[in-house]
Amino acid sequence: MKRVTRMLPALVALVAATACAAESAPVPRPHVSIVPAAAVATTPAPTPASSGKKIKVGIADITPMGEKTEKVGVGFPIIVTFDRDVKDKAAVEAVLDVESEEAHEGAWRWVSARKVIYRTKTYWKPYQKVLFTARLSELPGNTGAKNVSRRFAVGAKHISVVDTRKHQMKVYRNGKLAKKIPISAGKGGLIRNGVDVYLTTSGVHLTMGKKAVETMTSSWMGVTDPKDPRYYKEEIPWAVRISDSGEYVHQSAGYYQYLGRSNQSHGCVRATPAGAKWFYTIAQRGDVVKITGTKRKLQWNNGWSYWQLNWTQWKKGSALKG
Repeated sequence: MKRVTRMLPALVALVAATACAAESAPVPRPHVSIVPAAAVATTPAPTPASSGKKIKVGIADITPMGEKTEKVGVGFPIIVTFDRDVKDKAAVEAVLDVESEEAHEGAWRWVSARKVIYRTKTYWKPYQKVLFTARLSELPGNTGAKNVSRRFAVGAKHISVVDTRKHQMKVYRNGKLAKKIPISAGKGGLIRNGVDVYLTTSGVHLTMGKKAVETMTSSWMGVTDPKDPRYYKEEIPWAVRISDSGEYVHQSAGYYQYLGRSNQSHGCVRATPAGAKWFYTIAQRGDVVKITGTKRKLQWNNGWSYWQLNWTQWKKGSALKG
């Protein structure tokens, strides 16, 4: 396997809520087992220089899941969460390896004291395997730790382009147009802290999870009284999440007359029943959904929206300089 080069960054920010907010947690966190690293033939990575500090750290979670559980999209990030705050980030980053069957350049970015994210410079090539290894036993003072690894399977290349002005979503599979779906996006008109939260965010989203039926409520607006005319609680079919602020591609709950004609949603991308079900069926976590045409920009840390940062910006967060 060819080595993927790496580097890294750190930063975090608040995200304004959008409509369509689900009753469930923002990002599905299925249980994942962490396995000791298997013996693999790899190019030795540089051993981290000892700073004299003892490091005792383990891994609490790795996203996405392994090759036997799911296939991921070409935009997928590797998200590693440690079991405690990491003080010597450079030493820890130096023992994190990512290798792929097809050569890719990539970099790590720290987003908190416990979480680091790997993103490639360009999208992963489809239909390949990617191996992540954390050589934790090589950290100073961490010799009792077990190395861990996870192998990912990249599936088909799905790139969806949502044009909120033409009210249409085009889904491309491996570079070819697979389907056109009439949609209705955010109508706008609700300002919170200077942000129109009824607008769909424009930018490069990644699919983060999906549910055959998602419960969506008005609680994100602070409206919980069923007697309030703004109150709603609906069971929405074929919901594919694309941000932490509550945006989905999902089946429209009625209002089919607006699909392909005007924007009437609270921020989600509403689709026809047939289109939404088809999209749900093919959706892999890490698929790319590009949305254009609105004045509300997607923030890079809203969900898995890491492609909102250009490559130079992304690399600035690396703990390994040079």
